[in-house]
Amino acid sequence: MTAVSLMIQGTSSDAGKSTVVTALCRWLQQKNHSVAPFKPQNMALNSAVTVDGGEIGRAQAVQAQACMLTPHTDMNPVLLKPNSNTGAQVIIHGHALSNMEAQDYHHYKKTAMAAVLESHQRLSQQYQFVMVEGAGSPAEINLRENDIANMGFAEVVDCPVILVADIERGGVFAQLVGTLELLSASEQERVKGFIINRFRGDIALLESGLEWLENKTGKPVLGVLPYLQDFHLEAEDAINTQQVNQQASFKVIVPVYPRISNHTDFDPLRLHPDIDLQFISLQDDIPDADLIILPGSKNVRDDLQMLLDNGWQQAINKHLRYGGKVIGLCGGYQMLGQKIHDPDAIEGPASQIEGLKLLDLITTLKPAKQLRNVKGHLHIDNACVEGYEIHAGITKGEALKSPVCQFDNRNEGAISDDNQILGTYIHGLFEHSEACTALLIWAGLKEFIPIDYHALREADIDRLADMIDQHIDTDYLAKLLNLSEKTL
Repeated sequence: MTAVSLMIQGTSSDAGKSTVVTALCRWLQQKNHSVAPFKPQNMALNSAVTVDGGEIGRAQAVQAQACMLTPHTDMNPVLLKPNSNTGAQVIIHGHALSNMEAQDYHHYKKTAMAAVLESHQRLSQQYQFVMVEGAGSPAEINLRENDIANMGFAEVVDCPVILVADIERGGVFAQLVGTLELLSASEQERVKGFIINRFRGDIALLESGLEWLENKTGKPVLGVLPYLQDFHLEAEDAINTQQVNQQASFKVIVPVYPRISNHTDFDPLRLHPDIDLQFISLQDDIPDADLIILPGSKNVRDDLQMLLDNGWQQAINKHLRYGGKVIGLCGGYQMLGQKIHDPDAIEGPASQIEGLKLLDLITTLKPAKQLRNVKGHLHIDNACVEGYEIHAGITKGEALKSPVCQFDNRNEGAISDDNQILGTYIHGLFEHSEACTALLIWAGLKEFIPIDYHALREADIDRLADMIDQHIDTDYLAKLLNLSEKTL
């Protein structure tokens, strides 16, 4: 069996590629087809641990959920995790290869393409369909050489492309026509149609523009997807800073340092009706809160220094004196300790940095990452907890004698003697309703209604699949996928 591949590319980042791929994955899955997601190259600091012990972009893990599959490294064979303005950690088939500067990686892409094609081939042999997501825009002229993320991949595997544009940004016709004009003749032929995303208003006012676009390009508009109110899908990279529940009395703040990672950890709290969660820029005033959470980081040393330079240590100490609670997740957990050693120059020249000195712990950064999915219980109320670990540090110290979690025969994390500070390596800590409830009670939230975050995510993925039936030309889509009417 060789799968039919369809690639979704966008006129820009955040045009809706992840959303459309997720929608198509669930739409096909609901019709009892076997389908898998695929993103050749992803650049993101939100990642997930796979069943085969690697890491992939968080968006592909959500797309796997839409397919009712367990995430696998073949779904995102190349992951780039930026750790400076000009460099990134390069992860191939789920495992870190090395740190590379942009110019070095540009030359490495020919080698990376082999890993991409290997993964795509394996998926093509296992599933009927592979829904492929591009990265950024195919019209980024400076990145066209040796491209593996967009048209470079599509040309090699000979798959059709649908181009998505976000009308919320404005200039949607310029986005689509301009992108198409910057492609080569063979690439233009490969684009089989357009999807316009996030439309709100009277569709009748758009119809003349759609007719012009089809006449101008000779390409059909497969559909116009509406702006979905109260919709949530885990972000690939950009932080959703919208405050959902500003009137809620329980305040949670999260500092946004330059290399913040896995900020999707906070989605269950941001969507909780009894919590007002705010992401706070390091340059902004630090508001009062009931709970401060320090998130993960791709460069803990630099981000900790940014916290110190912007007065967060004094603010956290004041917060604790007034009885507030603090949680550190992954890199944030490391920051809570006495020191962070980096003898192997993982995050820059070999050095060490003083921590916030809130827990009796010392972390040593190591080249090998700890990558695992975990399931167990919290020592707080014996609540069930599930999540995953992605970190390069080994943490030791007296504070570990009061752990947060227990997994099989292994304890994890630390809680301070005064019960005000909690640190853990576990991502996804708030996704399980039992764990989320126990932690919120620990943090001081007394009356609230627990939410089922997994059910919310499932419902919104189903909403996306419904959009395909309601707003996309499924007959034309079926032709692209070589589907018969009986299978729709």
